[in-house]
Amino acid sequence: MAERRRRMTGKERREQLIEIGRALFAERGFDGTAVEEIAAKAGVSKPVVYEHFGGKEGLYAVVVDREMTRLVDLVTQGMAEGRHYRGKLEGAALALLEYIEESTDGFRILVRDSHAASGTGTFASLISDIATHVEHILVEEFDRHGYDGKLAPMYAQMLVGMVAMTGQWWLEVRKPRREEVAAHLVNLAWNGLSHLEPGPKLRPSSRRRR
Repeated sequence: MAERRRRMTGKERREQLIEIGRALFAERGFDGTAVEEIAAKAGVSKPVVYEHFGGKEGLYAVVVDREMTRLVDLVTQGMAEGRHYRGKLEGAALALLEYIEESTDGFRILVRDSHAASGTGTFASLISDIATHVEHILVEEFDRHGYDGKLAPMYAQMLVGMVAMTGQWWLEVRKPRREEVAAHLVNLAWNGLSHLEPGPKLRPSSRRRR
């Protein structure tokens, strides 16, 4: 007689439901996804979903929180790896594009304004979270050039917003490759329209990201 399939532990079942929910939310959004479908794909009854998350809203909140945390961590790490200010900007831009390329479902969820019933933030709040990490870089750079450091938060929002919106566009077109997109993003952010480099390239330390 065939050996019975091992039952999932509570932790394993929770992770399974999160992965199934993540895929469905990315494809159909919050409103287009039903608890019945999540349960059916997991091979469980609806009460199991409610037991773990209290409902669709709870599951959605967990998925969004995980994706936001992962993206912020990647961008923060990308900035930390840069030795100089331009390198930090390159690392941040490349990290965002890396996340989009390797976690497409997660980014599709984040770029939708999170459903009000979920209790999670919007994509705008995610941009603000990342911008907070960028502010200290700009404050130091502004001080070095004699600019008003009080304006750094506003410029951080501008920079991160530019990268994030470009990421939304690149999510669909996927051309050119992410390193080239990152190089042009930094070219505009660093040099401005009046001093664009004709053929921008990422620095070797930034290109090492996979």
